[in-house]
Amino acid sequence: MITIEQFKQVELRIATVLAAEPHPNADRLVVLQVDLGNERRQLVAGIRAHYEPAALVGRQIVVVANLEPAVLRGVDSQGMLLAAAGGERTVLLRPDEPVPPGTAVR
Repeated sequence: MITIEQFKQVELRIATVLAAEPHPNADRLVVLQVDLGNERRQLVAGIRAHYEPAALVGRQIVVVANLEPAVLRGVDSQGMLLAAAGGERTVLLRPDEPVPPGTAVR
């Protein structure tokens, strides 16, 4: 269990996908360019088996914006998208209606 104070440290924000392409060195990964309102970032996500990269462009997603950057198979990732995964299915978490990029999730 974590405390409410620990949970408050996680910065969840809405991002709009600007571009998406298959990772050059991994069959399961997608490289996304996203708009977080005041900045653009690159994310690497293991959703390629569930989404065609081109179909992600223009979608809004929920991102952990204050996650320490990582290098995944040689490509920088500056955050993490949230998805629900169960059985054979993975579904991106997203707002019910469009909101400005960078909107905080509370």
